[in-house]
Order: sequence, then C-alpha cells, then structure tokens
Amino acid sequence: KSPNSSSNMHNSKLDYSSLLLSDQLLLRVFSKLPISHLVSTSLVCKRWLFLHGRLVQSLKLLDWHFLESGRLFARFPALTQIDTVPSSCLRLAPNSGVLLSFKPSSFFSLPISSSTSSTHHDDLSSDRIHQGLHLIAQKYPNLRRIAVFGASEYGLATLSDTCRTLQELELHCCGDLSLKGISGCVNLQVMKLTARMDGGFFTTSVVVSDIGLTILAQNCKRLLRSCKSIDSNPGLDEHLGVCPMLQELHLERCHLRDMKSTKSLFLVCGNVRDIVLRNCWGFQDDLFALASLCRRVKLLYLEHCSLLTTGGLESVLLSWKGLQRLMVVSCSKIKDNEVTPELASLFYVLKELKWRPDTRSLLSAELEGIRMWRKGGKFFTSLKG
Repeated sequence: KSPNSSSNMHNSKLDYSSLLLSDQLLLRVFSKLPISHLVSTSLVCKRWLFLHGRLVQSLKLLDWHFLESGRLFARFPALTQIDTVPSSCLRLAPNSGVLLSFKPSSFFSLPISSSTSSTHHDDLSSDRIHQGLHLIAQKYPNLRRIAVFGASEYGLATLSDTCRTLQELELHCCGDLSLKGISGCVNLQVMKLTARMDGGFFTTSVVVSDIGLTILAQNCKRLLRSCKSIDSNPGLDEHLGVCPMLQELHLERCHLRDMKSTKSLFLVCGNVRDIVLRNCWGFQDDLFALASLCRRVKLLYLEHCSLLTTGGLESVLLSWKGLQRLMVVSCSKIKDNEVTPELASLFYVLKELKWRPDTRSLLSAELEGIRMWRKGGKFFTSLKG
C-alpha cells in the first residue's frame, strides 16, 4: 500500500465528533472528569488544552518567565488563586513548571518548560516583581487569593486597587512600608506574614514591626474582624517576641479555641493597655486565663463572651494590679451571686465600671457599700475618700 492510502485509512479512524460540541458543553463534560484524567485529556488537541485551562482556578507558579511572556494568562484565563512565591524566589524553584489545582484538596503537577532559564540562584528584582504583579492585576481582576515574595508598596497597591475581591494575602519577605500598598484591600479577610527562610533559619533582614501592624489596623478594618482562626503553629514562644508599642488588642467575632495560638497572641501583645473582646466564640476560662500574660492592662471590655464564667474572669482580674476600667456586657455565664468578696473589693477601687452580664444584673448585695449611680447608660463607681 502507498503511504497516502495508509494515511487516509488512519485519518478515517479519527473521531471528529467533538468538533460539533460547543465550548460550554465540553467544559461541563471536562468538569465531571476525575482529576487524574485531566492531563491526558488536555493533550488531545490545542482546543482541549485551552478549555482545560479555563477550568483551573488555583495555581502555584514555578517559572516567572511563564508569567512575563503572557503564556500564563492565555493558558489559564480564569484563575482566582495564585502562589507566585516559588517563582520569585529562585532558590525555591530550580525547576520550571506549575502546580495546578481544581479543588483546594486536589493537585496535580504539569511541567511546563521555559525557553529561558536562570543560571544564577538569586531572587527576582523588585522591578520584575512589580511588573509581574501589575500583569496579574490586569488579567485577573477577580483574584481572591495571592501569595507573593518581596513585593513593594507599589506592586501591592496595584493589586489592591484593581483586585477588589481580594480576600486572602500571603506576604513573604515584605517590610513595614510595603504594607502601605494594601490600604485599598477593603475586603481583605486573611493576612499571613512570613519571614524569609534560608537553610532552615529565619533571617531578620526584612521584618514587619509594630509600625507595619499599625498600618494594617488603620487601613484594613475588616481584617481585624471575623477572624475564623489564629495560626495553629506560631512557633516557639521564645522566638515570638513582644510588640512594644502595641497599646490595644481588639478582637471581634473571632474563633478562639486553640490554646497554643491564643497563648502566642497574648505573648506578642504582652504590653497592651486595653483588651477588647466582643462576640468571641469558644473563649472559655482556660483560654481567657492566658490574658494574664499581659501585665499592663488598664482596661478590659467584654461583650457577648457567653462561655466565660465569673470564676474565670476573677482569676485574671486579680492578676492585673493596674486595672482601672472594666466593662462586662451580655456575658450570660457571669453571675452576680458568684461575685466573691475579693472581686467586690477590686470593683471598689476601679475608676470606671460597667457591669451588665445579663439584663437582670444589678450588683445588689455583693457590692454593698460601693456607691453607684447610672449615667449615660453606664454604671460608674465613686472612689471613697
């Protein structure tokens, strides 16, 4: 048989039926496939390759040139989550490629070679990182999560101004001034700051101090509320340190259930003068006892901490020698009839007291001898003598 005849016979056996199907229909079919089949099916033809790219929502980038060349955006046009850290810190990414995810718990690796390779082991320049973040912001305005390494204030500002739905930001090796760039992230809910690691040790060349935390507090109001969890593995206590200029710890609608992470939080905030806890779920006596690590507290405000008991509150209050102001509102397990003489004596010397753990609480017999009056919806104690 001639070569032409064998070629014609081969072509006659090919199935072209998928050409009759629309892109939307094929996408629905591909979305039902097991993730283990995605690589093989994407290699059938160019059309299938790019259709599969439209299904990918999460990606870990290992080759920065893949981003700069524009192939990233053509290949994966619908990303909502991207981790650029391995590609921007070249020591972490000696090999090119990307790591794809269709679901948070499902990953598969797809090597993608680059026409250019780095012959030196060093981090990307700040200009290249800034240009890359600018491209990401332009192409992925619906981005919800990103991890970046060594980003400048201007690179982060580009992201915050363009990606209005950004909810989670992970920063590696970024200093205080870089945090000015995220002031436009009005919907930011999760923020992770990570020190640079070389050979298993954290370097201190670029750090975030209390100045950077103040910038976060001023610009990202939503970041300080609705905290679902605190880092469950914050490291050794002796490595945490204390923010010396941090004056107030304000937690609202936070899930506080992990002993280790809560202890680390109070250690870092060891010099605060004011502690405000509102609607903090899971905040039981054993967790609240860790607040005694903060030795300089002058004001405590508790509201809707329904698991905290009178005994748990008392043990911490008596450890604070400088406490001056106390407000307890709508904490149902704190009862008037459980107030001890020691706690009543503490109430006597406070400059300001607001005590309404429930609607019927009047501090009657337990606080006998303390002159109290009601003004502006608050209870105040007067200091005798």
